[in-house]
Amino acid sequence: MSISDVIVVFGAVATFLFGMTTMTDGLEKLSSGRLEGILERLTSNVFKGVLLGALVTGLIQSSAATTVMCVGFVNAGIMKLRQTVGIIMGANIGTTVTAQLLRLGDISSENFFLSLLNPSALGPILATIGIIFYMFITGGRKKCVGQIVLGLGLLFIGMETLENAVSPLQDLPAFRDLFVAFSNPFLGVLVGALVTAIIQSSSASMGILQAMTSTGVVTFRIAVPLIMGQNIGTCITAILSSIGASKNAKRTACLHLLFNIIGTLFFLIVLYGGNALFHFPFWNALMDRGTIANLHLGFNVCCTALLLPFNRQLVWLVEHLIPGDAGQPEVSVLDERFLATPSLALEKAHDAVVQMGCLAQENYRLAVELLSRFDAKKLERLNETEAALDKLENNLDNYLVRLSDHSLSAEDSAKVSELLHTLSDFERIGDYAVNLSESAHVLHERNMVLSGPAMSELSALCGAVDAAIDQTLECYTNRSPELAQEVEPLEEVVDLMRDELRSRHIERLKAGKCTVELGAQYLEMLVNLERIADHCANIALYILRETSPAGSLLRTNLHAYTHALHHGADQQFDDMFQYYRDKYYAPIEHTAL
Repeated sequence: MSISDVIVVFGAVATFLFGMTTMTDGLEKLSSGRLEGILERLTSNVFKGVLLGALVTGLIQSSAATTVMCVGFVNAGIMKLRQTVGIIMGANIGTTVTAQLLRLGDISSENFFLSLLNPSALGPILATIGIIFYMFITGGRKKCVGQIVLGLGLLFIGMETLENAVSPLQDLPAFRDLFVAFSNPFLGVLVGALVTAIIQSSSASMGILQAMTSTGVVTFRIAVPLIMGQNIGTCITAILSSIGASKNAKRTACLHLLFNIIGTLFFLIVLYGGNALFHFPFWNALMDRGTIANLHLGFNVCCTALLLPFNRQLVWLVEHLIPGDAGQPEVSVLDERFLATPSLALEKAHDAVVQMGCLAQENYRLAVELLSRFDAKKLERLNETEAALDKLENNLDNYLVRLSDHSLSAEDSAKVSELLHTLSDFERIGDYAVNLSESAHVLHERNMVLSGPAMSELSALCGAVDAAIDQTLECYTNRSPELAQEVEPLEEVVDLMRDELRSRHIERLKAGKCTVELGAQYLEMLVNLERIADHCANIALYILRETSPAGSLLRTNLHAYTHALHHGADQQFDDMFQYYRDKYYAPIEHTAL
């Protein structure tokens, strides 16, 4: 075998692995977090978990990715350890889909249409179709479909090239001796595990083994320990992801490893012990791509059937292997393991931004309570919540920046930008709530009291702002454009109220009904309340822009859109403005100074 042949082998493996990665990334992007959401929500029993684990892994083509998701969910406190057992077992079954696709290489027929299914023809066809979709057709989902088809095509091309490159090895005695050595079950398992751990994909290492069948030296007794070792080696990704995680997250990774080790030991004993007693006729039978794929599927199905009834005992065992109280983890959806699946990371980042909104709303309401009746304990709680809000903002900023380093679709990149803007607005709402609390503290410390009319007016404005925050949080949580449309007219009413209350307070100052110092604090509170409403309107506009059709005025010129709204271009806006004006502004319009 010449040096050029060796280079071709490495190039073929590289093409195969790149095709696998490209296809998997495309599948994950196309799922847009929906499959991961299914895992998170629909794991009420272990049998359903097996089906869901197989489904999700079969679609994203990575048992390691599914297990890492489980580690992340457990570490974030979203799922419990026992809920992951079925998913992990199902993931081992779902990962066999790639091997079943690669068995198409066994097709040999003079029929033209059947011959197109052979990888030698199918690979270039899929790669051509995929690159056309990926490079020349606009649209996020079409681009993802192109990436999937391109990846599958490269997978077949790499597979075909690898087979052609390694087939001459069958004439080398050293190569045959090497493969015969793999029939030693312990060496075979070790080699299969090491190769898979290095490339971190059991599907890819299985494809390489399928390609090796073209050499005519891969028999049943050689393939069995290699396949079992590959199942163990794929656990390395989850183990690495659990470093630094909670105890239960470590237990989840250990559960994956333990499941594959127990299955491997059991079937090694059964198969090698059975062959010693009965001398199986298939023991030295040559394997092709199809029989390798079937053996892989059969082994994983049998392991699941064997250990599924003992799922509770498996959980008990890993809890004793990794002892200690797992405790109640701080629920934080920003787990770095989700970064490997950008669509899922975006979904969790959205949840974290909603959490920021809830903290900002809580602080606003505490600040309003402090204005009417000062309470040192409430002020302390407000400051603690503000610290949590700032910490969450910092974590989210870093998380989204790290996410931006990944390959994102145009749609996902737009979502990152929207999340960064929104979290900034929620953080500013929290800051203005702190400003309100500081005004309340000054009033309390200096024993200053607002007059009855001023307090009544301020209470009305606080009610309008509270409604704006509540409406904003609800529209953002549910990503509802219908609810978002109601925020901008409410913000306009807040502006109207601020102007009116400022004018009325100046009149009180002129009449000597209020001191300059007290008036300065009052006007400062009006400014903070109005700015909170401004940030609410910003968030609502993000939702409207995201859900509006391409080419609309809202997407092309936000300033022109808001200008048109405020000048009678939208009857719905005018109706909502009048409704909120009657509700919040009218009751104070003609009250006494």
